[in-house]
Amino acid sequence: MNSLSSPQLVASTRPVWQALLQHHALIGGMHLRQLFAADPQRGTRLTLSAAGLYLDYSKNRVDNQTLELLIALAHDAGLQERRAAMFSGELINTTEQRAVLHTALRAPPSEQLVVDGVDVIAQVHAVLARMASFSEQIRSGSWRGHTGRPMRNVINIGIGGSDLGPVMAYEALKHYSQRDLNLKFVSNVDGTALAEATRGLDAAETLFIVCSKSFDTLETLTNAQAARTWCLQQLQDEAAVARHFVAVSSNAQATAEFGIAPEQMFPLWDWVGGRYSMESAIGLSTMIAIGPQNFRELLAGMRAMDEHFCNAPIERNMPALMGLLAVWNNNFLGASTQAVLPYERYLARFPAYLQQLTMESNGKHVTRDGQPVGCQTSPIVWGEPGTNGQHSFYQLLHQGTRLVPCDFIGFGQSLNPMGAAGGRVDSQHDMLMANLFAQAEALAFGKTADEVRAEGGAEALVAHRLFEGNRPSSTLLARKLTPHTLGALVALYEHSVFTQGVIWGIDSFDQWGVELGKVLAERTAAELASTELASTDNTQLTHDSSTNALIQRYRQLREERE
Repeated sequence: MNSLSSPQLVASTRPVWQALLQHHALIGGMHLRQLFAADPQRGTRLTLSAAGLYLDYSKNRVDNQTLELLIALAHDAGLQERRAAMFSGELINTTEQRAVLHTALRAPPSEQLVVDGVDVIAQVHAVLARMASFSEQIRSGSWRGHTGRPMRNVINIGIGGSDLGPVMAYEALKHYSQRDLNLKFVSNVDGTALAEATRGLDAAETLFIVCSKSFDTLETLTNAQAARTWCLQQLQDEAAVARHFVAVSSNAQATAEFGIAPEQMFPLWDWVGGRYSMESAIGLSTMIAIGPQNFRELLAGMRAMDEHFCNAPIERNMPALMGLLAVWNNNFLGASTQAVLPYERYLARFPAYLQQLTMESNGKHVTRDGQPVGCQTSPIVWGEPGTNGQHSFYQLLHQGTRLVPCDFIGFGQSLNPMGAAGGRVDSQHDMLMANLFAQAEALAFGKTADEVRAEGGAEALVAHRLFEGNRPSSTLLARKLTPHTLGALVALYEHSVFTQGVIWGIDSFDQWGVELGKVLAERTAAELASTELASTDNTQLTHDSSTNALIQRYRQLREERE
C-alpha cells in the first residue's frame, strides 16, 4: 500500500498489528535469559554498524518472528514511500502544507534539490558560506564591536529548537571549542536567565545571536529586548545594536526594525522545523564555538546517517530498527517511557535535546487525516549521564514496577584520558565503560533467588536482593565523540522518531500542541501589564475561577513590600 495516495489506516487496525498482538501473547512472558540461551550468537547477530556507530539491540525482548513482523509493519505503513517523499521535498507536513527538508541542510554542494523552482541546496550552502565567514571574523577577533573591541562573549537567545540544539551541540563538542570565547545561552523568559548570563560581562565585548524564524516568538523577543536595553545602558548609542546583535530569522522587516543590519540576518526557510534546525543558521553559535571545519564534520556525520537510512533495507537499517523497537516497547510491552543514558559527560544535554525531538514530534492524538490515533504514541524521554544516574534513579530501572527501556551510549576512547602512566591505559574510562556494560547486563539478566541464596545472607532479604531482569536496552558505541559522531547520533534519532511517526500514521513535523498555552499567555500577560486593574479587582477577568484567583493573588504578591 502506498501511504501517500491511499486512505489512511489507523495503525492498530492493520492486520500485521493484530499479528503482533497475537505474537506478544505467545512470547510476552519469555525472559531474555531464555532468548540468549536459545541463541548463543544472539549478542553478535542482533547488531548493526552505520556512520561510525555500532548498535547492539540483542538485549531487547524480541525474537526473529518479532523482528519479521515489525519489518512487515514498516512496509505496510509505507515507511519507504514516506521516506522518499521527505527526501524529495514533498509536502509531508500536511497540516502546515510544508516540505520537511532538514536533510537538505547536510547535503553536499554537488547535489541539487529543486522545490518550488528553487534549488534549496544551493541556498543552504550560500548561507553556510556566510556563517563561516562571520564565524571566522568572531573567532579571529577581526569583527569589532561599537567601541572597536573584539567579541569575547557570545550569547544565543532562542527557545525550543533555537536553544536546545545549539546548547546540546556546544556542550557535546566543547572539547573542540575555542576556549577564549565565552558562549552562553538564554531561553527561559525568566529574567534571571538573562541577568545571570550577562552578569559581569562588558557589553563592548558581547555579541547576541537572536534566533526566531518569525522574529515574534514571545519569550525570545522579550529576552532580546531586555538584552538590547542592557547593551545600550552600557554603550549609550543606538548604532551599537548593529554591531552587537545578529539574527537568525526569516523576517527581514522585523529584524531591521530591531536595529539589526540586513547583512547580519541569517535566513531560515519554512521547510526547516525548529527541532530539526541545529545544522541550519540556528547553529551559528555552534559554528562560532567549534569553527567552520568542525561544523562541516558535524554535517558530514548527519549526511552519513541520512545515506544509510535512505539506502539500507529495513532489516539492516539502524534508525528504522530503533524506531520499530520503540514501537514494540511502547505499544506491545506497555513501556510508556524511554531512558537515554550517555556514558559521556559531554552528552549531558543530549537527553533534553531528544525530549523535544521525540515528544514534540510524536506527542499527537490524531493521525495525519484527523482520526483518533487508536494507540499510545510518543514515549516520555528522559535521562542523565552515567554514572550519576546509577546513584539516582537506577534503583527504579532495576527493581521498580515500571518497565523502562534504556538506550546506553558509550565510546571506546575518552577525550580526556586519565589513568596509568604515560596515558597508555585510560583506567578511569575503563571504569566508566565497565559500569555501562554492567548496567545493561544486570537489567537484562538480573539475579535469581537461587543466585541470591548462594551468596549467603538472611532468607528474609532474598526478595529484597532479587533482580528480575528482563528489562530491555540497546547499546550504541562509537570510537570517540567527534563532530562527525555527534552528527550521526542526531540523525539516527531523527530518523528513528520519523519511523515511529510513520507507523502511528501521525504528522511528526507540526506542533499545534504548543499553541494554546502561548495564546493564553499573551492574553494573560496583557492583563498583568494593565494599569487599569487594581490588585484586588477580579471583575474584569474572564478566566476560570482558579486562574482568576491566581492572577489576583499574583498581583497582590507583586505589590507587597518587605
